[in-house]
Amino acid sequence: MEYIKGFEDKRFGLLGEHLSHSFSPQIHAQMADYPYALHEVEKDELKNWVETCGLDGYNVTIPYKQEIMKYCDSLSDAARSIGAVNTVVRRADGSLLGDNTDYYGFSYMLDTLNIDIKGKKALILGAGGASKTVQAVLSERGAKFLVFDLVGENTYSTISQHSDASLIVNATPVGMYPNTGVSLVNLAQFSQCIGVADVIYNPARTALLQQAERLGIPCVNGLSMLVAQAKRACEIFTDSTLSDNVIEAIRKSVALQTENVVLVGMPGCGKTTVGKLVAKALNRPFVDADEEIKAKTGRAPSAIINEDGERAFRLIETEVLKSICKESGTVIATGGGAVTIPENLDVLRQNGAVIFLERNINVLAKDDRPLSVNLPELYQKRLPKYQEFSDIAVDGNGDAEAVAQRVLDAFSEVVK
Repeated sequence: MEYIKGFEDKRFGLLGEHLSHSFSPQIHAQMADYPYALHEVEKDELKNWVETCGLDGYNVTIPYKQEIMKYCDSLSDAARSIGAVNTVVRRADGSLLGDNTDYYGFSYMLDTLNIDIKGKKALILGAGGASKTVQAVLSERGAKFLVFDLVGENTYSTISQHSDASLIVNATPVGMYPNTGVSLVNLAQFSQCIGVADVIYNPARTALLQQAERLGIPCVNGLSMLVAQAKRACEIFTDSTLSDNVIEAIRKSVALQTENVVLVGMPGCGKTTVGKLVAKALNRPFVDADEEIKAKTGRAPSAIINEDGERAFRLIETEVLKSICKESGTVIATGGGAVTIPENLDVLRQNGAVIFLERNINVLAKDDRPLSVNLPELYQKRLPKYQEFSDIAVDGNGDAEAVAQRVLDAFSEVVK
């Protein structure tokens, strides 16, 4: 893969208010040899930061894409026409040029949907800096778009009046880590929708995108946009050129680095043992949902089930899963009955690949498992749920190291 060298002495980064969700350092590290750091800056510190940061260039994200414009000495034609800046470069004379590479990024992202939107109605959620870029791209492509926000001519309370929309784009942070699992619209109201794009990339599947998947609507998250705009920013930072081929290669690489491996399967099928081996191979943290429940409550899952009943346990389990499954780059072993709660489907799938360890019930461990009294009956009851929840099934029989390798192969296959 192409890689730009000779910029070790330059300093670049990302400016924003809250950046714990950002994948930008991993992306830029695969494009060039310059250091790239995150810079979290409060609103009242922005002016001082711009004047003293000393960076050779930086990207800009929420909430400064419009605010940063007044600190730029000049703007590119794209930034000026869009009304937002997401890339700033310090020129030889020390002046700051504001540019917009999001236009390139969103154009690339929209192309991945492979839909024709000319003359069709598009709904844009949000009116901030990201929205302005989306508006510019859709305008150039001949779409008839409406912008929705909390206030103004078009608010979310009236969005259902546009059920004939063909494309819906979320250009807001609603549903973004750490506040996952929420959406501004119900896609079931849009029977003519042929595409959904969400500029959010963490989690990999927002609530909006998960609903689109269930309804069979082509959809895409913001990772391709993020990588594409970063590629263009890198070219500006280094005054170099990279092939578009690097975009897909890096997007897949970042997805493999950041999406979770989530193991489901019968109690005693080896999820914890295999999960630890997978985590070691990937150099990732491992989280056992049952152990997290024990740490949270001070009681083992079996004790909670025996003393308070299974329903009480499942409520606790879901809250724990919501917490651990929204994180990135983790290997997670779930409890055997996690799939019995419909709400957990989106929880488990929001940020990772769900893999079903399918193991012969005759060799399943039964110790300290109060629900494993009649394993054949329990298996038949849960099997459809394991299949529904999972992206792929893996043979869980045999040596744990061999099973772990099957999981690793399956994970690479599932993550697109």
